[in-house]
Amino acid sequence: MGLNDLAPDGEHRGPVTGPVLAIDAGNSKTDAAVVLVDGRVVGTGRSGGFQPPRVGVETAVDTLAEAVSAAFAEAGVTEVGHVSACLANADLPAEERQLAEALRRRGWSGTRSVDVRNDTFALLRTGVAEPRGVAVVCGAGINCVGMRPDGRTARFPAIGKISGDWGGGLGLAEEALWHAARAEDGRGGATALARALPAHFGLDSMYGLIEALHFGHVPSGRVHELTPVLFDCAQDGDAVARSLVDRLADEVVGMAVVALTRLELLDEAAPVVLGGGVLAARHPRLDEGVRARLAARAPKAVPQVVAERPVLGSALLGLDRLGAGPRAQARLREELS
Repeated sequence: MGLNDLAPDGEHRGPVTGPVLAIDAGNSKTDAAVVLVDGRVVGTGRSGGFQPPRVGVETAVDTLAEAVSAAFAEAGVTEVGHVSACLANADLPAEERQLAEALRRRGWSGTRSVDVRNDTFALLRTGVAEPRGVAVVCGAGINCVGMRPDGRTARFPAIGKISGDWGGGLGLAEEALWHAARAEDGRGGATALARALPAHFGLDSMYGLIEALHFGHVPSGRVHELTPVLFDCAQDGDAVARSLVDRLADEVVGMAVVALTRLELLDEAAPVVLGGGVLAARHPRLDEGVRARLAARAPKAVPQVVAERPVLGSALLGLDRLGAGPRAQARLREELS
C-alpha cells in the first residue's frame, strides 16, 4: 500500500483484497465473520450489544473486538484486507466516520480499508441480489435506507422523535401504556390494553403497573415485552390497539415510499425489504396493512420479509467492495443461511 492509497482522513482508497471481516452489531448482540473472496466463511464470533451512546465509542468497540477475536482465532488470521461493518447507533454520516476511524485504530484491516454503515444497510443487502432497493427495519426502533448500484443512497436520521420518527417495538409499547393509563383513569376511551398490560406482569391495574415501573419493581428494560401484548389485543379486535398497529403500517410504508422516490425507484420493480423483530414476526394486521398500503402507494414495489442473520448483508457488502461475482455471493448465502 502506498501513500496515494490513503485519503487525508486515513481511509483506504486504493484496490481492496480479501479476506473480508464482516461485522453486524445490534443493540443486543454482535456477529462477526471472516469471509474469503470466493464466499467461504472461515471464522465466526459473537459478543454482546453495541451501544456507543451509553458506554462510549472505545468501550463499545471493545465489545466488537470480542466477536472479532473469536472469528480471527477460528480463521487462523490476525488481520484481513477489508472490514465491512454495519452497526447500530451509526445513524448519521458523522457517526459512521467516527466509528470507521475507531475500527481502523484496532488494526483489523492491514490496509486500513474499513466501511461502516448503519445496520439497516445489512438488512437491505441480505434481502437483495444486488445493492438496489429499500429496507425498513422495525425492531426496538424504526429506520429505513435505500441504495442503488451506482452508490446513491437514501436514509433518515432515525434518532427518535426529534428526527420525526414514530414506531418501533419500544415506541409501540410506550404508546400502549399511554392509552391504557388514560383508559383506566377516565381521560381516554376504553381499551383492553388497560387490563392486558398490567396482567402481563401479574398486576391487576394500570395504577399498579405505573407504580411498579416508577419504583423499578418492573425494570424499564422490560417495557418492550408489552409490544406482543398490543398485537394480541389488536388481533382480538380492540379498537385502540388496532389503531396503533395501523399507524405503524402507515409509518413503514411512508418511509419506504420516500426512499423509493429519492432513488427514482418508485416506477420500477424494486425490492422493499422488511425486517427487525416487529416486522419479521408477521403479525397479520401489520403485515397485511403494510402490503396493502404499499400496493396503493408504490404498485411496482416488491415487499419481502427477511429473517436471515444480518451479518450476511455485511459480508455481501464486503464482497461487493472486492468485486466478487455471483458464485461467491451464492456460496456465502449458503454458508451463512
